[in-house]
Amino acid sequence: MDAQGRGRGEAVDPADQWVLNPDTGDYELRLTPSEEQPAAPSVPGRSERRRSGGARSATVPGQRGRPDPQPSRQSRGRSSRQPEQQTGRRRPKPKKAGKKKALVWTGGVTAFLLVAVGTGGYLVYQHFNGNITAIPDDGAGTGGFSKDRAINVLVIGTDKRTGAGNEGYGDAGSAGHADTTILLHVSKDRTNATALSIPRDLITDIPDCPTTQSDGSTKDIPGTPGKRFNESLGQYDRTPSCTMRTITELTGVKADHFMVADFNAVKTLTSAVDGVDVCLAKDIDDPDSHLKLPKGDHTLQGEEALAFLRTRHSVGFGGDLSRIEIQQQFLGSLMRKLKSNDTLTSPTKMWKLAEAATKALTVDERINDINQLRKLGMELSSVEMKNITFTTVPVIDNPAETVKATVVLDKTKAPQLFSMIRDDISLTEVKKQKKAQAEAKLKGPRAASADVRVDVYNGGAPAGSAQEAIDWLQNSEGVLKSSNRANAPEKVAKTQLVYGPDQADQARQLADIMGLSAAALKPTTTDAGETEPMRLTLGPDFTAAGTPLTAPSKAPKDIQRVEADKPVCAK
Repeated sequence: MDAQGRGRGEAVDPADQWVLNPDTGDYELRLTPSEEQPAAPSVPGRSERRRSGGARSATVPGQRGRPDPQPSRQSRGRSSRQPEQQTGRRRPKPKKAGKKKALVWTGGVTAFLLVAVGTGGYLVYQHFNGNITAIPDDGAGTGGFSKDRAINVLVIGTDKRTGAGNEGYGDAGSAGHADTTILLHVSKDRTNATALSIPRDLITDIPDCPTTQSDGSTKDIPGTPGKRFNESLGQYDRTPSCTMRTITELTGVKADHFMVADFNAVKTLTSAVDGVDVCLAKDIDDPDSHLKLPKGDHTLQGEEALAFLRTRHSVGFGGDLSRIEIQQQFLGSLMRKLKSNDTLTSPTKMWKLAEAATKALTVDERINDINQLRKLGMELSSVEMKNITFTTVPVIDNPAETVKATVVLDKTKAPQLFSMIRDDISLTEVKKQKKAQAEAKLKGPRAASADVRVDVYNGGAPAGSAQEAIDWLQNSEGVLKSSNRANAPEKVAKTQLVYGPDQADQARQLADIMGLSAAALKPTTTDAGETEPMRLTLGPDFTAAGTPLTAPSKAPKDIQRVEADKPVCAK
């Protein structure tokens, strides 16, 4: 009997049945032909290949049309290695199975795995599709990713302690809070990605959440202001859709999809790739996470990998922010492992990875199908490792606490970072924004602040924003010829400034003061009167007077970041 309880000669590991076809560079599932067995149906997405006198494509064990009996390992080994007979022509020179071909092996593991290696159509649909668990997004998302815009996927790691060996980690009775949360933003042109970690102890407002319960009923869960972010999941029966809504409230970014993994996912996924390499700058001895490792290089999987991701008292400053950083380093290392040929060209590893991933994850119902995961993965797979950046929401200690246990947003940095993500600006600077024509509106002379005339309307900003802006313009910026015109006739998607050609110098000055982008400037074709004011309409992007409305071209100074392609030792 083996570790799975199988007797010798019984069902074999399906991964061992995948054979590299040197003529195509693809792997194929090959079984010894049987006279009684009809031709097996082709795997979805691929045509069936046959040769006279050779092996033929077949389905995976468990699907209709499975040949019986199973061939022995010895016979399979011979059929995969020995050349087939060629008559009448010279055998073509074998092609190398490059990384591009190997990519078709990967399934939708998590958003990070999708970015790291992409997904392929050569998965056995029925087998892996049956592993996926899906729940509704309750209308909290965009309705699904699209090829013509940026993609945002919310990846959530819960602290649910179900499963053998997980009881020793923290609160064994946890409802499954949002313990580790990362908003993965992939650019519209698919050249770069930003993985934004949200601290679990961040104090934020959790909105009202209409939620589908496990029994199919719906429940409107009231919002709770000023609570820890991690309570957006699990608390009061909240589901991942509520975490999606909380992220939108916090960042202004609406996610397309979510993926949720618990402790077991960490153990199974790391074991599937034979461990993840980490580097320690010092010894770790953390009794809470049960991790004890000397400084230096290590390869961690299973229970030890989970302990590493849970440790915090022995790294950095001993808090959750330090743990976030080593989690980012770990994920970067995992992605590098997945990109390596050792993983991509190994049928056994890729099978185990897809099996572990589809069993370990819970996803939203819009990607509850292997084909949908494949499509998502193909959209994300072109991002190079060097253009993937991990960062964390900028925070400061909660000033309301004597004993520091929670954090609040750093209002000087967080809005800028959120704005960069919303405006699809890369942290790795791999692309230049095509703004030359628009930026021309910002070039030219500026009027004095005292000569700027503007009426301010509220077109979707928080209540009281127009008066707040007027007070700030008049008292802090010297724009005395400004008036509050209350609510705009129509709401706007973003703040905008409408002006005549003869008011361009005033518009440029006001843009400088308020941090308006060139896109926010809307010149008309007719000159305004000498005393006619410009029209500034504040949109939902206006959060506070004095906060720039333009996404910066660079990340805020001293922001925490980890580059996915660079190994870093945990300190």
